[in-house]
Amino acid sequence: MSLVERIDHGPIVELKLARPPVNALNPALCNDLREALAAAVRDGAQGIVLSGGPKVFSAGLDVPYLLSLGDDRAALMTAWSAFFDCARAIAETPVPVVAALAGHAPAGGCVLALCCDYRVMAEGPYRLGLNETQVGLVAPEGVQWLMRRVVGLHRAERLLVAGEMLDSAQAHAIGLVDELTDIDNVATRARLWLEALIALPREPMLRTRAISRADVVAAMQPERIQLASFVDAWSQPDTQAGLKALIARLGK
Repeated sequence: MSLVERIDHGPIVELKLARPPVNALNPALCNDLREALAAAVRDGAQGIVLSGGPKVFSAGLDVPYLLSLGDDRAALMTAWSAFFDCARAIAETPVPVVAALAGHAPAGGCVLALCCDYRVMAEGPYRLGLNETQVGLVAPEGVQWLMRRVVGLHRAERLLVAGEMLDSAQAHAIGLVDELTDIDNVATRARLWLEALIALPREPMLRTRAISRADVVAAMQPERIQLASFVDAWSQPDTQAGLKALIARLGK
């Protein structure tokens, strides 16, 4: 059974992450999302809403699973490849994709959202950001570019170096999310934005979109991710210590 639920709304398809409790991104979820995106496009979707659970869109990568792989470099490469392939698939989707963030979206969850065309987030105490440095990781250059693209160079530097997480109001104020609404209407507002977009003359809109988003696609290409170097850094002592500390905090 797929870990991504598909909900059809006429020409718009909603793909809902469905791996409770927090949609942690393991290879199975990432692969299912990539396949669901491709299937939606094959079936003629004119726009896609990417949603997750209430209160948590996605908590990011499944760190306990990744730690369980130990020093198995091949398995780590496979697991991380599944995530970055999934993010690249969102970036390369030939129709608009809106992130419907009805809750928290740290780290990998934020990366998926940044690959989308537009981000709608729930008002309230929900947080979004690339907090990699707080757990001992370095966001790849391509991922850092996605942040710089939406909030500007200097602000992105401050957020990335500190691994800072922003609440929804702060994220909206700096353009990290495009729209805020109450938690029950996030997916609806995402669809309404898409409906307005797909009402435009189709081919000019899609061609303009492709030109405008060429840098997003380029950012997620393998040469901008440097996966081998990323996995090498995963095994560094300070990284492992930071990740284990994170697991200890989550277990409390």
